[in-house]
Amino acid sequence: MVASHPLGISFEFFPPNTEVGREKLTGVRDALLERNPRFFSVTYGAGGSTQGRTLSTVNQIREAGITTAPHLSCIGSDKDELRDLLAQYREQGIDSLVALRGDQPSGMGGVGELRYANELVEFIRTETGNHFEIAVAAYPETHPQAPNFEQDLENFVRKVKAGANLAITQYFFNADAYFYFVERVRALGVEVPIVPGIMPITNYTKLARFSDACGAEIPRWIRKQLEAYGDDNQAIADYGTEVISHLCRQLLDGGAPGLHFYTLNQATPCLRILDNLD
Repeated sequence: MVASHPLGISFEFFPPNTEVGREKLTGVRDALLERNPRFFSVTYGAGGSTQGRTLSTVNQIREAGITTAPHLSCIGSDKDELRDLLAQYREQGIDSLVALRGDQPSGMGGVGELRYANELVEFIRTETGNHFEIAVAAYPETHPQAPNFEQDLENFVRKVKAGANLAITQYFFNADAYFYFVERVRALGVEVPIVPGIMPITNYTKLARFSDACGAEIPRWIRKQLEAYGDDNQAIADYGTEVISHLCRQLLDGGAPGLHFYTLNQATPCLRILDNLD
């Protein structure tokens, strides 16, 4: 059962850009709340491009009385901007963050005063002490911009030692990649929970595009089967539910401390997977 794992489940949303999207998200939130998640998180656009909508969405989600963590990126932001944003979050009673380096949008000049996520975590701790629970990102299959796996491990350890409380991984489809990553960072002294990020499969074209951009490998056996379904979205969704449910069982049985779902602002795919796990 999911509830037996110490961190349970959590869900990620992105800020809607229309009123219809905002209204839909409230329904998605309410449906997922029935599964007693530990928290929700809300993404932050490249270079802070959705900063205002991130806070608006966080407050919309928090209306239900659940912990909601805004993503915070250091790319494109200077220290004064970050300091003001942290103060705003504290004033509004927000006490959890997901601290990321972020992606630099094309055509953007400087990267900001802070270059890497470990510097952002250290800055948050210096400015706010232990007010925030801080989650950072982990990449079981290696960050797409890292020169190699070993250096990516060192970068991850640096983020945790800067003051992170937990880590959430990029999504993946190979449980062994997660377990090997955890084994390696534990040997390097990392003790914080490392929560697997889970991406439901509902649309092959979008999944392939996301995966190519973020460096998540779609195993050939999954890719070939999804290609075979063509435009049959129901068959893709049914197969995706089966594959991801099996992955989640492997992870939880192997000791993963919880599951963090990348919802794409949809409830049904996540609920179908959770029904299988229960």
